Amino acid sequence: MLNQCRFLYDGAAGIACPLLVVGYGLLAGAILMASVSVALAQPKDAEPATRQTHAEVLRSLPFGDHVDFDDAQRGFIAPLPDDITSVDGQRTIWSIKRYAFLTGNAPATVNPSLWRQAQLNTFNGLFKVVDRIYQIRGLDDSNMTIVESDTGLIVIDTLSAAESAKAAMDLYYQNRPRKPVVAVIYTHSHADHFGGVKGIVDDDAVRAGQVKILAPDGFMDHAATENVMVGYAMFRRALYQFGPVLPPGERGQVDAGHGKTIPRGGTFTLIAPTELITERYEARTIDGVAIEFHLVPGSEAPAEMTLYFPNFRVLNMAEDTNHTMHNLYALRGAEVRDARLWSRYLNESLDRYGDRTDVLIAQHQWPTWGSEKVTAFLKKQRDMYKFIHDQSVRLINRAYTPNDIAETLKMPASVANDWSTRGYYGTLSHNAKAVYQKYLGWYDANPANLSPLPPVEQARKTVEYMGGAAAAIARAREDFEAGNYRWVASVMNQVVFVDPANRQARELGADALEQLGYQTEAATWRNAYLMGAMELRNGVTKLPPGALSFDVIKSLPVEMIFDLWAARLNPEKAEGKAMVLNWTFTDVGERFTLNLENSALTNLRGKLSAKADAGFTLARATLDSILLRQTTFANAIKAGAIKVEGEPGKLGELVAMLDDIPADFPIVEPAQARPQ
Repeated sequence: MLNQCRFLYDGAAGIACPLLVVGYGLLAGAILMASVSVALAQPKDAEPATRQTHAEVLRSLPFGDHVDFDDAQRGFIAPLPDDITSVDGQRTIWSIKRYAFLTGNAPATVNPSLWRQAQLNTFNGLFKVVDRIYQIRGLDDSNMTIVESDTGLIVIDTLSAAESAKAAMDLYYQNRPRKPVVAVIYTHSHADHFGGVKGIVDDDAVRAGQVKILAPDGFMDHAATENVMVGYAMFRRALYQFGPVLPPGERGQVDAGHGKTIPRGGTFTLIAPTELITERYEARTIDGVAIEFHLVPGSEAPAEMTLYFPNFRVLNMAEDTNHTMHNLYALRGAEVRDARLWSRYLNESLDRYGDRTDVLIAQHQWPTWGSEKVTAFLKKQRDMYKFIHDQSVRLINRAYTPNDIAETLKMPASVANDWSTRGYYGTLSHNAKAVYQKYLGWYDANPANLSPLPPVEQARKTVEYMGGAAAAIARAREDFEAGNYRWVASVMNQVVFVDPANRQARELGADALEQLGYQTEAATWRNAYLMGAMELRNGVTKLPPGALSFDVIKSLPVEMIFDLWAARLNPEKAEGKAMVLNWTFTDVGERFTLNLENSALTNLRGKLSAKADAGFTLARATLDSILLRQTTFANAIKAGAIKVEGEPGKLGELVAMLDDIPADFPIVEPAQARPQ
C-alpha cells in the first residue's frame, strides 16, 4: 500500500515517484504489516476500576448463550495451515497461531464481551455451508466463499492478498475436487474483498475469456480511488483503528471486531471486472448456478451488492450484515455511510428473500442457519441501523450536539442484549455522531465553537488556567486513582500538547488510554487507545517502506494522478508562479492541459493548450512505470519513451513545489510536530 518514495528529480524533469497510494483499502500490502522490532515500554495490568467494569459486563450480558460458538464451528472440514509466507518466502504474512492465547475466560485486560468475539473470530479453516457452497474463514478479516458450479468454481471475494487467496484455494483443493475457477465475484469495493484475486486467477485467463469477473456498478472507480486522495492520513489513522503494529496478546491486539486482522505485507492485486451488475435486481446464471444480485450502493461501501442462490436457498449479504454493529463512520476516516439507506436495503432483502432462505452467509464471520433465525437476524440488523438514524435525528432536532447524542442515546434492550448488534467494530457512540455529521457537518451552531483556538494554543491556555502542568498532573493522578480515565486522558493530552517532552504527562496519559483500551468492548476503540498509549510511551511508530501496487496504479484515471499532484502543491512555493503543460498519452488516446496559476494546479481533459510552456507525449504505461519507480521522467526522455516540446525544465520546477508528506506524522503529540 505504502511506498515512502520521495519527489526525486534529476536534470530537467526526472520525477522518480510523484504519487503515493495509501489508505485502508490497500492495507494488505502496507508497510504497516511489516514486522517492527523495537524495544517498547511494557503495557501495565488492569486497574481496579477496569476490573469492576468487566464484572458489570459479565453480569449484564447472556454469556451462557453458546449458539454463536456452535454456528461458528458448524460445517468444519479442515483447519488453516499454521503460517502463510510471502511470495519470496522471506516473511510470514499470516499466522493464526498468533491468537492461540484466546482461550478460557477473559483476562482483566480485555472486556469479556470483546474476548468472546475475539474467540469466535478465531475459528478458522474450510467450512461447508450447504452442498456446493463452502467458505474459508480466518485467513484474513474477510471470508472467501466458493460455489461449486456445473463445470468449475465460482469464487466470491478473494481476501486481501494473493498469498492468502492462494492458501485458501490450496486448502479447498486438498479437501474437494480440483475444478477450474470459471468466475470471480467481487461483492464490493473494499480491498479485503478483491486484493487477493491474482492468487486465484491471472490476467491471461481473464483476457482469454476462461474466467469472468463480476462486480457491482461503479466498482473500479471506488476500488481505485476511494482511499487515494487522503491516503497518507487514512493510512496513519488505520494504524490506530486496526492496531497491526500492536503485539497480539492479552494486553495488546486481540481482534478487529468483524475478523482477526489483515495479512502482514502480502501482495495486493486487482483485475478489472469483465461484467458489471447494473440493475437494482439482476438475475444471472453462471455455469449452471442461478444467482440473483441486489445492488446496495451507499450502504457499507459505495459500490456493493448482495447475492441470493435460489437453488440452494442461501442468501449472501456481503458486508451489509455482520455479527456486530458495523461502522457508519470508520475511525480510519471515510465518507459517512447512510444508516437510513442501509436499513432500507436490509428490509428489502428480508422482504424478498427472508422466507426463501435457509442459510444466511456474509463475507465476514460465520453463517446463520434456519429460516426463523435468519429472519430474526435480519430484523435486528435492519432495526439497529434505523434506530441509530432515527433517534439521532430526533435528538438533533431537539438541539443535541454530537457529544450530547453519543452520551444520551441507548439501544433498546431487545437490541442491546443481542450479540449480533454489539459494538465490536462500529459503536453506538461514534455512529450516532456520524448521523449528525451526515446531516449537519462539523459545526454544532454554538458560535463559541465556530473558530476555537488551534490545539496547541488551546492547550496552553487550558493548562495555564489549571495552574500549570504540575498542578494538572497532580489533580489528574487523583482522578486516575478514582477511575476517571476519560478525563485523565483528555487533560494529559492538553499537557502533552503544551510540552511534548513532559514525561510525567505522557506516562499518565498512556496509563489512562491503556485502561480505556482494556475496558472498551469495541476492538477498533481498543486498538486506538492502545496505539495511543504505545506512542505516548515510545514515540511515533517507525515503519519500513513497502511497495506500490501496479494493479491499482494502472487503474487510476490520469485526472486522479494530476489531482494527487495538486493536493501536494505547496502554496508558498507556488506563489506568483504560472505554467501550462500539455500531456498526450498515445496508447489510450487521452490529452490533458495541466495549468498552474493562483497557487492551484488544475487539469482539463481532451484539450491541449496552444500556449503551453512544455508538452509531453508518452504512453500511459510509461507514466505507470514512473509512478512505480521503475524509471524516472529524465531516463524515459533519454530513452525516447517521452517526447518533449518546449521547456522540459518546467516539469522539474513544478515538482519542486510539491510537498513530500511523511506517513508517520504524530497523532498524540502537538501540531508543531506535524509536517506543514
